[in-house]
Amino acid sequence: MPANRPSFMRRGLAVSAALPLLTLAACGYGSQAKDENANQRVAAGAKKIDGLDSVKIGYFGNLTHATALVGRQQGIFQKQLGATRAEYATFNAGPSEIEALNSGSIDIGWIGPSPAINAYTRSGGKSLKIIGGSASGGVKLVVNPKKITSLNDVKGKKIATPQLGNTQDVAFLNWIADQGWKVDAQSGKGDVTVVRSDNKVTPDAFKSHSVDGAWVPEPTASKLVAEGGKVLLDESSLWPDKKFVITNIIVSQKFLRQHPAAVEAVLRASVETNKWISAHSDEAKAAANQQLQADTGKALPAAVLDMAWKSIQLTNDPLAATLNTEADHAVGAGLLARPNLKGIYDLSILNRVLKAEGEPAASDAGLGAG
Repeated sequence: MPANRPSFMRRGLAVSAALPLLTLAACGYGSQAKDENANQRVAAGAKKIDGLDSVKIGYFGNLTHATALVGRQQGIFQKQLGATRAEYATFNAGPSEIEALNSGSIDIGWIGPSPAINAYTRSGGKSLKIIGGSASGGVKLVVNPKKITSLNDVKGKKIATPQLGNTQDVAFLNWIADQGWKVDAQSGKGDVTVVRSDNKVTPDAFKSHSVDGAWVPEPTASKLVAEGGKVLLDESSLWPDKKFVITNIIVSQKFLRQHPAAVEAVLRASVETNKWISAHSDEAKAAANQQLQADTGKALPAAVLDMAWKSIQLTNDPLAATLNTEADHAVGAGLLARPNLKGIYDLSILNRVLKAEGEPAASDAGLGAG
């Protein structure tokens, strides 16, 4: 999926910057999570960081946010924050998390690239910074094998994506354009009918044949397979080295300026969590599912969990070059005016943490502040 593919760059860039990349309404500020896990207890003698009583962390209740799920469940964030309480809020969609970040309801969050791009662009580069990576991959096109047996068969069918302009929606619209097909991005109508459907209801829509397939992240993709779907395409196959950003870590610029030590503690926890997951895959998978159950009231079935877990790659690297490409795809789809992403990254703290761990530095692909 090269950054300058002509099939979408020819489609016109004259779109108002006011066109939202992520616009659909979401439910409030998500669910404020309760501190019910003994792993969240503050260690005796621990000290507050920057004098803060708490750091408020946001994430989605899905496996592409596994670092946040496991880091919370294992108490790793709390350990690194000392006597500063780790508080959590879970979200169902990017707009509500961005709104919470902008209002100060959360300080740091795990989120997909499209809402981060949109928020940074709409604020004139003042709302947030991407400070680290979290996950790559875990996105698939799953279809009804009775109706679709090849990629060409997707034409004329109804395919679900999670939300107008979200990360998977942009990727699917770009893929459609690469096939030479035409779809109106806003309405979803054209050679393929794009149905914007919440990941929570997409499996039921698939089961009832309201849609013929879906371009969705894990674990929704594996849920569709459990309902008889077939993986027709793994999005990672379209990217160089089969890597592309699906989840980043963001922070409000105000919080970053005022509390860099707290930001560093969260990033240390993230790096430590990814290291622990790598060394304890089965235990980490169970921990993620336990936190999902606590957050959503329902754990994933073993078959769904196992399949989904295998397709997600956790990473400290934000894969900045692929973020720029994803922005190009949104421009090509007509959902975003050409953005200026210079300064969207600040990886200085992450790279300090990585250096202390003997890990290589992450690149901002020229999109850092200076």
